[in-house]
Parts: sequence; structure tokens; C-alpha cells
Amino acid sequence: MAVIRPFRCIRPTPGQAEKAAALPYDVFSEEEARRAVEGNPLSFLNIDRPETQFPRGTDPYGEEVYRKGRELLEQRLSEGIYQKDTVEAFYIYELTMEGRSQTGLVCCSSVDDYVNGIVKKHENTREEKERDRIRHVDALNAQTGPIFLAYRASEEIDHLVELRKSGKPPVYDFTAEDGIRHRVWEVKSLEKVEAFRQLFEAVPATYIADGHHRAASAVKVCLKRREENPGYTGTEPFNYFLSVLFPHDQLLILPYNRVIRDLNGMTEEQLLKRISENFLAEKAGERGSSPFQPSKKGQFGLLVGDSWYRLEIRPEIREKAGNDPVKSLDVSLLQDYLLEPVLGISDPRTDRRIDFVGGIRGLSELERRTEEDMALAVSMYPTSIEELFAVADAGLLMPPKSTWFEPKLRSGLFIHELQ
Repeated sequence: MAVIRPFRCIRPTPGQAEKAAALPYDVFSEEEARRAVEGNPLSFLNIDRPETQFPRGTDPYGEEVYRKGRELLEQRLSEGIYQKDTVEAFYIYELTMEGRSQTGLVCCSSVDDYVNGIVKKHENTREEKERDRIRHVDALNAQTGPIFLAYRASEEIDHLVELRKSGKPPVYDFTAEDGIRHRVWEVKSLEKVEAFRQLFEAVPATYIADGHHRAASAVKVCLKRREENPGYTGTEPFNYFLSVLFPHDQLLILPYNRVIRDLNGMTEEQLLKRISENFLAEKAGERGSSPFQPSKKGQFGLLVGDSWYRLEIRPEIREKAGNDPVKSLDVSLLQDYLLEPVLGISDPRTDRRIDFVGGIRGLSELERRTEEDMALAVSMYPTSIEELFAVADAGLLMPPKSTWFEPKLRSGLFIHELQ
């Protein structure tokens, strides 16, 4: 069963949500973050990435940087930009992008559920990235970015969500600069809070869709505070982490494309010959006029020189992968039969010759990168939510950069204080 609880939210006061809401801290490089906060003093990114408040060259992991994040949050509260709710509540959070909507429940999920495998993960995390968020959460005494969780859809939960959305008007309703509409409703009546809690008790597992580092950091902060407070009861706020739970059938996963810096010493002709050992390959278009986007699993687009090629994994290789939830993934087939044996990229986590491009940027970004700093690009077919569930249920891990979820949850709309 999935254990969830309501919480006393720190959130923007009426009229301030649009100014405060920001994309997650980890979609920005430092320079992109600095540009994003210019002229946007109320953007939550100022708090999430407090190094932007210091001159370039400042150590982003210095103690004074994390203190600045806390100072800014306290300042926003004192200025009335943010408020502390006095009642524990859930929130309904709807995001609409290009006419399609997904609606989740904002709540606090149990750290023990994460430890015991009820909250399932599908990616490894990197220690240095965890350390940053641990220090950020500790300094602010709060979790500021919700973990994006998915669950297998439930008609009963869907009905309760829609019932609340059709009641009182939302507390927030705005369209961000990127065209995504955000609407939020409070759920604070004891009856409805209990109804949601009981329905999620019947949900056997939830799955981290996005936010593995934030989740791991929240758990480590909790375990640290348990050590510091040996008399803890388990009901303290630090035993829970901020999350938004979405039904799986409303989610959109875009491809996570690849760009590679060189041809590993080969000519284009030699590269295509090596690729043809494991893939059926044929020319599919020209740069700038007819880029190739895969339309099914097992299909890839390859941009090299001025030509796009359609690649399909050979049937005997697909048969060899069988039903293995990891080996049968397109990202695994690409890694195992092209990136490593042909291009010499054995560890895509650390190899500087490869970079990853979220599908939201489109194929034009692949063409731009191959003109600017890369030699070839691969367009992918998106991993499905069912594939993600299969990997997580098997207790396995996906290769890095397997999924790109859109739209992204905004930070700064919901803050969970650890007290």
C-alpha cells in the first residue's frame, strides 16, 4: 500500500504563483539559470539555484550559497509573497500542454515506502548530485521540488479528482511563458483527505518518473534526522517527502535523443557499413528538409553528414534480447549494438563524447548540434510507461537518459517544511 499524508504547505499567496513558479533546478546549466533569473526576482529558481545570487566563479557548493537560499525563502515569507497554510491539505495539480492534460495529487509520500521498495525507482543516482540537494534541503529545512511519481490508474481516484476539480474554483490558474497551463485546487476537508488516503492504500506501488536525485536526497535527510533524533515517532514531517502522484495513462514520455562528438576514427561510409551489421539501414531524408523521427519500437533515426537514415534493429537481435525488461529497451539496443561496439562509448554516464537531448527540443536541435559541436545524432522512439513499470517491478535499472517526461512540474508552487 502507498502511504500518503496531507501537509501544511508553504506556497505563493494569491496572484504570486505565476511569478514564483519555475522549472526544476536540474534542467538548467549554471549559465542558463543565471539568464533565467535576470529580471525575475520572484522566480523560485533564485532560491533553488542560489549561486545565481553571487558573482560568476563563486563556488556553487559553498555554505554561504545554501544560506542565501534560506534567506531568500524567509524574505519571500516576510514580504507576503509566500504564505504558510495553517491546515494540512492535499492539492490537485493539473498541467495542460498543447491541449492534453495530466492531473496529479500533491501530497507527502513515506520515506519508509521508498526504503521498503513500495516507491520504486528505475535509475541510479550520482553521489555529488545527491550531496547538493541534501545540503539545500538541510539549509532551507524544506523540500522545494516535488518528486514526480506515477501509479497504475484507478477509476476511483480519477473520479474523486474530477469531483474536486468540478467544485470550487482553483486557487491558482495561470499559463506560463512556455504555454503550459497550471491549475491547482485545495483538498482540505477531513472527509476528502481521508477518502484520498484510503484510496491510495489500495495502490500497491508508486514509481519515480522524474526526480530520482531529489527523492534519494530527501530520504538521506530523513535518515540523518532520525539519527539526530533517536526518539522520533515516525510522524514528524521529515519522515515524508514532497511528491505529485499521476495516473500512468495521462503521462507523456518524449524520446531522449543522443548526439556524439566524432565517428570514432571512421569515415561515413565505414560507419554505415559497421552499423549495417546489426541494423537494417536506408536513407530516409536530408538535413534541413526531411529529418527522420522513428514511428515504432526498434526503429532509430541517424543523422550523419547531410543525410538522415532509418535504422531498424535486425530481427535476430531483437529475438536475442527477448522479454528481458532492460535488454529489450531501445536505449539498451542502441547502447549494446551501436554506441559501444561501433562508436566506442562504453559508459554513457561519464563519456564526454556523448550528450543527450530531450525530445521537447525537437529534431532541429539535433541538426543544430551536428552543425555546431557534434558529428552525428540519433533520434529515438520514446520509452513507454509500461516499459518503465516492467523495469522497476523487476528491481532493475534503466540505462541513463531513458525517459523525458513532459510537461515538467514547476518548483515553488508547493514547499514541504521539515520543522
